[in-house]
Amino acid sequence: MSAPVTIRDLMTDSDLFGQQFGVDSWSAWRALLAAFYGLQLSKAEQGVVEALTGRHAPPEAASEELWLVMGRRGGKSQAAGLLAVYEACFNDHRDKLSPGEVATVMVLAADRKQAKVVFRYISGLLNGNPMLKRLIVREDKETIELNNRCVIEVTTASFRSVRGYTVAAVIADEIAFWRSDESANPDTEILRALRPAMATLRGKLIALSSPYSKRGALWNTYRRHFGKASPVLVAQAPTLTMNPTLPDKLVADALEDDASAAKAEYLAEFRDDLEQFITREVVEAAVRTSPLELPFNRAHRYHAFVDPAGGGQDEFCIAIGHHEDEAIVVDVVRARRGTPAEIVAGYASLLASYRIKQVTGDKYAGSWPADEFKKHGIDYHPSEQPKSGLYLDLLPALTSGRVELPPDTRLINQISGLERRTSRAGRDSIDHGPGGHDDRANVVAGLVTTKHKSRYDLERLVNGDPVQRTETSKPIAAIKAAGIPL
Repeated sequence: MSAPVTIRDLMTDSDLFGQQFGVDSWSAWRALLAAFYGLQLSKAEQGVVEALTGRHAPPEAASEELWLVMGRRGGKSQAAGLLAVYEACFNDHRDKLSPGEVATVMVLAADRKQAKVVFRYISGLLNGNPMLKRLIVREDKETIELNNRCVIEVTTASFRSVRGYTVAAVIADEIAFWRSDESANPDTEILRALRPAMATLRGKLIALSSPYSKRGALWNTYRRHFGKASPVLVAQAPTLTMNPTLPDKLVADALEDDASAAKAEYLAEFRDDLEQFITREVVEAAVRTSPLELPFNRAHRYHAFVDPAGGGQDEFCIAIGHHEDEAIVVDVVRARRGTPAEIVAGYASLLASYRIKQVTGDKYAGSWPADEFKKHGIDYHPSEQPKSGLYLDLLPALTSGRVELPPDTRLINQISGLERRTSRAGRDSIDHGPGGHDDRANVVAGLVTTKHKSRYDLERLVNGDPVQRTETSKPIAAIKAAGIPL
């Protein structure tokens, strides 16, 4: 019986992938993957592994999990493709499978674009080798079925899409950047859903990612296992260690331009300049139990804020709310994708049902929102503040309990996912993380800020303080006389 093919064989044998992965520039990868699979290491490889893992000695046996924190352009996607091919083609699980059952090697990527990149590497490796090509039974845009009852499936990271499989291996590509409006912690929830699916075949978990902020599954695993003897092997590697062919000047220029970002992107260091803007506990404390939308009530005067979107993955959002005692109640949050003119027409009807004749919105959307809303008798006023300013005003309103939010899961996740970034000049900016969205959060922040400002100006009028008059300004007495609630 011939000896099994090891990961080192796969990377160095000229009949397999030796011409691509057997060269010197892949030596650090070969050492790390050999250590992960419990192979005997040369003295030079031991030094590499100890430097990358922070351990005093390499693992004595194969590890259950590999978490690699590494810089950009270090070969993560190619390595993900290689590992998928190795786990699918050179580990036979047929004796553990029930009739009709298949073993799945699952590659999860942060988004569709990244998933396509990894899939192309996998397809190229299999189809480019005559021996391995014969294993392919069927191939489509994201799945390759092999004749050994194993399937390689590449998809975007979603906790709903990973259930129901028998998993031989999971390769989590760029796990630090998995984002979802449907989940507060998508990486944790996906891994929780996957672990039972891996139990039957004792599948391996391999996570390859550039670092980001000091939270999430990547950071937590790094903090618990880096530099420690554990069945979970954690490595940290700068780009130039894993890919010495990359020009040094590229990294040097990036560090000079933005040191905090470049340290994460190329030196594999977690960022210190990022922090969660609003904790989830604060957001959830502001959420009413039900209903999702509050109906029109003639006792209230309503305001609206919109965040137009011209297409793509962004949502065209609207928020409607009113003041109630000292609180700002967000009655409605809606989000749509599609033809902007059709969405405006629908929102104009919604605004009319709440007796709203003017809206505030993003001033960076150009003139088309104002022109489109005008067709329906709605005046559109650009926001005086940029997005970061709206969020900075939202924070004290939420923390002081002066906002009531609807039970909208995506809204809650978007507000909780906002990040505060501090520039080298000491200025704060607030935005969503990479791959995330904040369209619903933006309209709520805009509504709360503009509604609060309107209330504040009216209170100044009551106190006799000067306030900048606009065409719509009225003396407080006249407003009360008209029966309009404040």
